Amino acid sequence: MRRATHAPWAACAMALALAATACGGGSDSGGSGADGIVSSSWGDPQNPLEPANTNEVQGGKVLDMLFRGLKRYDPKTGEAQDMIASKIDTTDSVNFTVTIKDGWNFSNGEKVTAQSFVDAWNYGANLKNNQKNAYFFGYIDGYAAVHPESGAPTAQTLSGLKVVNPTTFTVKLSQKFSTWPDTLGYAAFAPLPKVFFDDHDAWIAKPIGNGPYAVDSYAKGSKMAMRRWDGYKGPDKAQNGGVDLNVYTDNNTAYTDLTAGNLDLVDDVPASQLKNVEADLGGRYINTPAGIIQTLAFPYYDKAWNTPNGAKVRTGLSMAINREQITDTIFQKTRTPAKDWTSPVLGADGGFSETLCGKACEYNAAEAKKLVAEGGGIPGGQMKLTYNADTGSHKDWVDAVCNSINNALGNDRACVGNPVGTFADFRNQITQLKLRGPFRAGWQMDYPLIQNFLQPLYYTNASSNDGKWTNKEFDKLVDQANAETDVAKAVETFQQAEEVVRDQMAAIPLWYQNGSAGYSERISNVSLNPFSVPVYNEIKVN
Repeated sequence: MRRATHAPWAACAMALALAATACGGGSDSGGSGADGIVSSSWGDPQNPLEPANTNEVQGGKVLDMLFRGLKRYDPKTGEAQDMIASKIDTTDSVNFTVTIKDGWNFSNGEKVTAQSFVDAWNYGANLKNNQKNAYFFGYIDGYAAVHPESGAPTAQTLSGLKVVNPTTFTVKLSQKFSTWPDTLGYAAFAPLPKVFFDDHDAWIAKPIGNGPYAVDSYAKGSKMAMRRWDGYKGPDKAQNGGVDLNVYTDNNTAYTDLTAGNLDLVDDVPASQLKNVEADLGGRYINTPAGIIQTLAFPYYDKAWNTPNGAKVRTGLSMAINREQITDTIFQKTRTPAKDWTSPVLGADGGFSETLCGKACEYNAAEAKKLVAEGGGIPGGQMKLTYNADTGSHKDWVDAVCNSINNALGNDRACVGNPVGTFADFRNQITQLKLRGPFRAGWQMDYPLIQNFLQPLYYTNASSNDGKWTNKEFDKLVDQANAETDVAKAVETFQQAEEVVRDQMAAIPLWYQNGSAGYSERISNVSLNPFSVPVYNEIKVN
């Protein structure tokens, strides 16, 4: 699901007309103790905060506070643990019976029932609702009827979903998927209250969920105020009074506000500040592994990049990138050179491999130049590497990547950066298939399974397959892996699919991203989960 953006921010200096609180709670405006308000940097999400329509990090942060689903991923280990689910039973990895716990409510008082889940999933899957994460419901029987590849839906609801009683519903999948229950902590599978359907515009203006926080107010481009919901029945109650998510368009400005005492939390320390961050913050700086990989994606809808010898060009470009040098100098070792297309947080048993990419991910200028030439050269003689410019960090590394490629190929114009003003515009150009060269991409895992690093990104017509890459062998291996009931065998088959990605260099893996954050003396008990998102509910205001 989630594009690892860490991109949209808003500079207070550019928003003088906004209320002063738009630039952070500060040490003297947010209260203290159990009712204290945490001020945190944030960026406006690309889309409305419908759970099935949010596939980037900024919106995901809100959903993580606003909703609780059948499962929740442990904030320390990433393990999928039952939350609203009491049990999920199956005998064949196709037919599942889901039993939910009684006593859960939405913040408007409505009970969370089996119908709350079934209605939400049917809405998310239906083509007419244009939800970006509809693909996550694609495993459920009847998806092709409610979300056809062409034409109008021939059904309005998924035939594989049935409500048995207020606390039980059944799910029939269209294929075996042994680890399907572990995907259900992802926000797209959240339940929705009746008001979402009865007065959709009102819900969009002020979303209502069932998590430890409720939306108090939202001024686009300025701030979203989340406040603790005291009626929350879950075990992970908020230990603060709320969180003010303050919009920044420049993370350097956010960092400056943090060090000046005008902001409590920055969850993406800009690259330009990494040399100073330990001196500035000392023990209040967090640098921890996260389930995030950064890549270069390609527009395969452009015939110039989709040629029989294109894999040679892309592999050559991969070998022209000096990952070690860039991660050391630009990112101060808060990134690790990629060796596969997943993340080290999975571990070897979960599918991470130190050797899968091999020499194709190692810097070799001579071999890079040779392969690019054998593949017919860079289309048009120059590639424009597109990125969003509303954060300084991207320009730094894009320039470094282009310099590395240019030096390896002996052509100082082979690669140039192509900045796009805002993250929203950048994503719109991607989703509208307007790009004609490689573009910055990243993936923050939705759940800690190797499947999540491969299928949503590279499976034919998958929800986040932005470059429209397609390969029948890859698709076949993914289907086989999903059907495996033996976890070790499933992981092995997914790695075989990943080898197809490698051989075709479907995307160039750059580096694994650590979660980085800095916080003020005003707050404590700050941590990032394996998805690199602050565990907001555990933060304490001193």
